[in-house]
Amino acid sequence: QVQLVESGGGLVQAGDSLRLSCAASGRTISTSPMGWFRQAPGKERKFVAAISWSGGRTYYVASVKGRFSISRDNAKNTVYLQMNSLKPEDTAVYVCAAAARASESIVVLNTGGYEYWGQGTQVTVSN
Repeated sequence: QVQLVESGGGLVQAGDSLRLSCAASGRTISTSPMGWFRQAPGKERKFVAAISWSGGRTYYVASVKGRFSISRDNAKNTVYLQMNSLKPEDTAVYVCAAAARASESIVVLNTGGYEYWGQGTQVTVSN
């Protein structure tokens, strides 16, 4: 079992930055692809970013490419999402997820590919 706890959310203005963290416990995530998703009120959960277990491969949804950066520190069992140039449409609950162990180059883009989910952290971006 893996427990995931997100932190770092908050209320910011458009153009500001936030860094989200996802700390894992229970077992190592060092060989697990990881991902970030977000869910706005009344909408379904959507993919934001993913990273392979080595950190060598990443993938982003088009709307955040160039503004968001996913990274990981396997020694700390933690994954990060650096969010720059935030926009009001980025407002959502951000949730991290861990997939089953996989080969080094694998990134997981769909919700069904993840085994474990955190509770999420709220990000609100005002005009």
